[in-house]
Amino acid sequence: MPSFTVERLSFETLTELPNSWQPQDYKALLVKTGYDTPEEIAASELKDMALMGLTDLEPTESAQLVLEYLFEDQLTTGQIENLAHQMLTEKLWEENPELDQHEGFFKATQLLYTAYNGKFPRAEAVQFQVKLTATDADALAVFDTAPEAPLLRLLAQGMPDNTLLKRLFHEQLDGTSFPEAPAIIWQLTPLQREDTAVVFDVVSSAYWLDDFKYADSYEATTQADSVPAAPEE
Repeated sequence: MPSFTVERLSFETLTELPNSWQPQDYKALLVKTGYDTPEEIAASELKDMALMGLTDLEPTESAQLVLEYLFEDQLTTGQIENLAHQMLTEKLWEENPELDQHEGFFKATQLLYTAYNGKFPRAEAVQFQVKLTATDADALAVFDTAPEAPLLRLLAQGMPDNTLLKRLFHEQLDGTSFPEAPAIIWQLTPLQREDTAVVFDVVSSAYWLDDFKYADSYEATTQADSVPAAPEE
């Protein structure tokens, strides 16, 4: 089992996910709010114009519109209507049972929170850099495919025993199947790779990884998820 020294290099709390809303997203929202020529708006003004377009509507209408844009292929009209009402009071990026939709709910809520000056719940995410130094170069191969699962196994060992990640996913952390891992780590960027070390930039919900801010430097082991064998022809 590969062994690593885990070092937390930085840690900060975010209210917006990096690069989560792009100019084309704001243009699409403007079209949905009835604006005919969003391509004529200067890039620097797109966000403000999109927020203004949303605030011309009732909060639940805006929530519905944003959810339609983000989840058009995943949710029914009825589901979107229900969730739009829930968004005003509930932290759907934490409370909704569909983990793979959490990042989208966060993006929607952060935008609506800004547009309506706090009528929606305040969204909190975390971003940190972590350095993983292996005892030998071969150990880094554990991150070559589906790196989120082996990384979460290392991060969890630096967090308290009562942390939510350990309580809800102890079997996945101990085992070799953690399909929820990519829905827990929202953005994962390798920043630096050496012979025996790699530095990752991690963005996730504070709900899952806020306790990592207390981690210092520690030794930990991990394992990759096992990939099911392909069926024989």
